[in-house]
Amino acid sequence: MRNHSVISEFILLGLSVDPQIQPLLFVLFLVIYLLTLMGNLMLLLVIGFDSRLHIPMYFFLRQLSFLDLCHSSVTVPKLLENLLSEKKTVSVEGCLAQVFFLFASGGTESCLLAVMAYDRYVAISSPLLYAQVMNRQLCMGLVWASWSFAFLDALINILVALNLDFCEAQDIHHFCCELSSLYPLSCSDATASFIALLCSSLLHFFGNFLLIFFSYVRILSTILRISSSTGRSKAFSTCSSHLTAVIFFYGSGLLRYLMPNSGSIRELIFSLQYSVITPMLNPLIYSLKNKEMKAAVKRMLRKYFWCFK
Repeated sequence: MRNHSVISEFILLGLSVDPQIQPLLFVLFLVIYLLTLMGNLMLLLVIGFDSRLHIPMYFFLRQLSFLDLCHSSVTVPKLLENLLSEKKTVSVEGCLAQVFFLFASGGTESCLLAVMAYDRYVAISSPLLYAQVMNRQLCMGLVWASWSFAFLDALINILVALNLDFCEAQDIHHFCCELSSLYPLSCSDATASFIALLCSSLLHFFGNFLLIFFSYVRILSTILRISSSTGRSKAFSTCSSHLTAVIFFYGSGLLRYLMPNSGSIRELIFSLQYSVITPMLNPLIYSLKNKEMKAAVKRMLRKYFWCFK
């Protein structure tokens, strides 16, 4: 399959056309991107460094940190480039490549959040069998299934999108390429691509959301059966970070994709929350609320500074 577009590039209109605001936005998003890199790399290093964190919960958290690095790196570098460039263009092929990697990284994160919800359910409902149930083989299988399913979904959508033709309209009212933003620019029938996108959204994102929802229904049911308030509080604290991450990811994502593609400020804000802000916040969510993680960071820093004495 090959794209027969007349035009060779799109114009990403971005967040602002005001030349005085663009440098300020560049500094803001550069700081956000650097914090995202530092926070997620720190989690990767700490979890890999500390053998006490080599349990399923932190194995999945390490995967999430890597995904946040990938997801943010698909969008932010191009956003930063366009904020400094007068020519805010992206090739049709480059745009479709960005669509593919956004789909793949976002889809994998959606699957992984569902896997992490199941992990929390097993930990709370069957603590004595947790290590036996969530063994290394199962954890590896769940991660590979998440990556494989998301990349297959992205591949199907991008193969269907390759049949779209783009003839005259070039302006994308967004800071990155998203499949739904390309439909108004297509001079060919986009029905097949829209149906593929709708099916993948229902089966993939909403399917994972339902898995998370039912996992937390079972978690809540288990917590309410705990007799002591201390036990209930401790059980809930083990999944509060994950629940916060789910709310950020799905809240902004659902609001963004339920809105029409108008290029409005509200739409751009939800997209920024979903693809730029959430990857920066996840390391904070998981480290600030987690005593084990904070203790592991202190141990790593202590060992690091001891080496340089």
